[in-house]
Amino acid sequence: MLERATHTIKDLWSLEEGTEVSLYGWVRNKREHGDLIFIDLRDGTGIIQVSAKRENVPNFEKVKTIGREYAIFVSGKVVNDRRAPRGREIRAGSIEIVAKSEPFPIKKGAGKKFLLDMRHLHIRSIKVSAVMRVRSEVCNVAREWLRKEGFVEIHAPSIITMAVEGGATLFPIDYFGERAYLTQSSQFYEEAAITGLGKVYTLQPSFRAEMSRTRRHLTEFWHLECEMAFSTHEDVMNLEERLISHIAESISELEELSVINRKFEPPQRPFERISYDEAIEILKEEGYEIEWGEDFGAEAERHLSMMFDRPVFVTGFPKSIRAFYHMLSEENPEVTLSSDLIAPEGYGEITTGGQRIHDYESLLKRIEEEGLNPEDYSWYLELRKYGMPPHSGFGLGIERLIAWICGLEHVRDACLFPRTPSRVRP
Repeated sequence: MLERATHTIKDLWSLEEGTEVSLYGWVRNKREHGDLIFIDLRDGTGIIQVSAKRENVPNFEKVKTIGREYAIFVSGKVVNDRRAPRGREIRAGSIEIVAKSEPFPIKKGAGKKFLLDMRHLHIRSIKVSAVMRVRSEVCNVAREWLRKEGFVEIHAPSIITMAVEGGATLFPIDYFGERAYLTQSSQFYEEAAITGLGKVYTLQPSFRAEMSRTRRHLTEFWHLECEMAFSTHEDVMNLEERLISHIAESISELEELSVINRKFEPPQRPFERISYDEAIEILKEEGYEIEWGEDFGAEAERHLSMMFDRPVFVTGFPKSIRAFYHMLSEENPEVTLSSDLIAPEGYGEITTGGQRIHDYESLLKRIEEEGLNPEDYSWYLELRKYGMPPHSGFGLGIERLIAWICGLEHVRDACLFPRTPSRVRP
């Protein structure tokens, strides 16, 4: 039977010196100095030093057998000691072994591939757990902000029958003899939901069968998507800016950022705005061979993002490189009312948004222009027959946002168990 813990490590820093505590944790490191043992104890909320003297701990010899990643139960007093990390430690009165550990396979200097192969063990790393706590807080902050803004969270299907972002990146599955796919986006279901709920969002996985091996792509990623009735492209850009700013402000003071040595400064508002045309000219001047109507490559987008000290909206993408559902500009029907929000420091696009086509005939025409079968989009088209107003929305990649906030090298470091074209385990 497990003993009852009185505290977590996070609690200990605010307690009065001399407070009796008992807590569970794992051994991160152990050092022996004759009749004195030091243990660095972690429990998921932090790390604290535990000191155990032979004269104070009855089972001292058994404590000497404890190794790295043993799970233990410690009872003792909180004591201030300037020699201890952060100036405080637990003076142990008893230490009990809860679960033993074999010699831990991850050593200092292990390579990236090995760490990914051992991700199920590497998540015990202080830095990995700090990133996961940042991720958790980002999602919590986003949800709470959207709730206060009147958005309703919905849960859309992960098994779908039609492409949102292009058929080439669909993961096919056999659905009881019928061909179906893993979802690329919840957008179409959100567009249906806004007619009953007004403003909605989803936070759930999306799947893209892209063979891209850049530092910004995963085959499974978490997708925050918002959709609003009675709104324009300008409205959704304002929403994105306010949401990203709020998240950045809320996260910037987290202790976990210091654990990973990240100095994150929340971006100043307003965010920069440039047109797609201006972006093309900037890239040409910087030596990139790119023509109007082409999408930015990964390197060109990275370079563009390095030229700004805050997120920048790139607006007015050509319809030839946008999905069929984007509203077309009245001034130039070759241009969409859409935008990408590009994060600075080389992190690139973190959101894509825009105004949707709300007219039945206009949407049908775009579906046919793209060579798609209208029958595959029958219910999506039908929404336009029953009072579909102007509406807009956006999608945000959670891992890309976390990578920027935490200063990570690759988006795979922003999720617990990453999925890429070359990795489906552990």
